[in-house]
Amino acid sequence: MPREIALLDALVPTLLFAFLAAGGIALILDWIFTRYGLYRHIWYPALFRLATFICLFAACGLWIY
Repeated sequence: MPREIALLDALVPTLLFAFLAAGGIALILDWIFTRYGLYRHIWYPALFRLATFICLFAACGLWIY
């Protein structure tokens, strides 16, 4: 897979799309956790959100490369 993708004559890093995908998945997981009240079982929800995003982004990055 190429390291950059030409988007409107601008070279965009492939990890940008992984970043956006991880952000979308993290938002969906956040909505599910909020909807069903699962955050009351987590000690620090903001840290959990950040760690979830980082793990998803790392997994997407490893999948791409």
